[in-house]
Amino acid sequence: MPGGSNRDILMGIDGGTGSIRVGLYDFTGKCLAFSSADYPTVHAHPGWAEQNNEDWWKGLREAVKGALNKADVGKERIAAIAADTTCTSVVLCMKDGTPVRPCIIWMDVRAQKEADELLEKTGEFYSAEWMPPKLAWLKRNERESYDRAEVFCEYQDWLTFRLTGKWCMNINTACNWGYDVNKGFSAKVYDALDIPEAIAKFPSERVYRVADRVGELSAEAAEFLGLEAGTPIAQGGVDSSIGVLGMGVNCPGRIAMIAGSSNLAMALNERPLLNPTGSNNGPDNLLRGYYTDYVAQSSTGSILKWFRQEFCKDLENKETGVYRQLDEEARMVPLGSNGLLMLDYFQGNKHPYYDGNVRGMFYGLSLSHTRSDMYRAILEGVAFGTERMLDGFREKGVEVNEINIAGGTANSGLWLQIHADVSNVRVNVPSDTNATCLGCAIVCAAMLGIYPSLCEAVDRMVRYERTYVPDPIRHEKYRKLYQLYKELYPLMKDWMHREHETAEEIM
Repeated sequence: MPGGSNRDILMGIDGGTGSIRVGLYDFTGKCLAFSSADYPTVHAHPGWAEQNNEDWWKGLREAVKGALNKADVGKERIAAIAADTTCTSVVLCMKDGTPVRPCIIWMDVRAQKEADELLEKTGEFYSAEWMPPKLAWLKRNERESYDRAEVFCEYQDWLTFRLTGKWCMNINTACNWGYDVNKGFSAKVYDALDIPEAIAKFPSERVYRVADRVGELSAEAAEFLGLEAGTPIAQGGVDSSIGVLGMGVNCPGRIAMIAGSSNLAMALNERPLLNPTGSNNGPDNLLRGYYTDYVAQSSTGSILKWFRQEFCKDLENKETGVYRQLDEEARMVPLGSNGLLMLDYFQGNKHPYYDGNVRGMFYGLSLSHTRSDMYRAILEGVAFGTERMLDGFREKGVEVNEINIAGGTANSGLWLQIHADVSNVRVNVPSDTNATCLGCAIVCAAMLGIYPSLCEAVDRMVRYERTYVPDPIRHEKYRKLYQLYKELYPLMKDWMHREHETAEEIM
């Protein structure tokens, strides 16, 4: 470790959907400072979502500078750095890291046709979000970019390259590419999609596990970011997986939920439960000996962001903050949002239907409804979608009595209480709701040997602040509305598919 014993701060980097965040932590898990920098997402067509890689890198410089300034510490005190990022955010670039096109980020579902074809040919389920279907789409629709690119990777691997100058991949993200730590890549998947040559472009010469030492911060990166060259870099992973650690989940029997632009509910199990092919949940992709089963919603916090941008511009200058003001108004709206029901499929459905050709809706709108009614309907609709995810665990025999939650949702007491009431579970909130950044600090601590293992680091560095207990009367009322929510997709599926096809045809 460069510099000696004065290095007493761990840096966690969280490359999220709407921003990149940096948290500074001491060795006990106490957050010393937190800073973020936003970057844009381009939605050129319905279901598409792209970002510029350089926006991530410039944002990281801004967030690093902000965190160091807030903590009033020098770069020489940083003991190690680890990063998590969004997953299945596909990068096509040259060997020097120069992108040949914008990144197709995780929420992009343009490759639904390719995913459907793969399932039909092989019986293997791969989401339209994952690497192989997206690469197949690129080969079919942007052949020049596909052929010109020298490296196929993800946000995570590209960021690691920019930090260290070293191309590598990690099993925590590559499991979504059909990679098994024991068997390598699934040639069957790539052959079925007619992209067998893609495997040779993955940076698979070096493969790391979470908390492995990848290398050191390069001189070039250090100068750009305002950090010290030689700072050790630990292998991070998927934001949701690293967030599991930051929420205190390190063994079976606990549910972790990352609530950001999307919601992901995750559990550690000794065998794969939700995806029998095991193509994206392990083994050993986070903690040795466990599969990481997860279920997800495509749109949650991103719906709130859309609602704020489009309908709440008059609240931007309120001292209380936009979301706090909206929460206060929504508290006055009765349970059930005065007859409004919101379907959260704004970017398609992940669980349980894995359907990228459906979209969200509000049902029940009348001339009497207000913005506050719509806002509460969003909170409740997302909570219904979360309950549908939790049902996925219950259907496989996993007992769900409480969940540990972190992310943007954790800032809203109203929303957390709605989640507790809808799902009839206790909701625990860690003291540090930036679970992904804390998870990265935990990864750093394990890499440095401050604690003997990732599991021990989790136990020593995570603490809890608040708990929300379900109200049985409200739960019974929500149970009736949830039943109506569950009936929407089966009733509307065919119509929504026809509407999707028609919209594509006339656009």
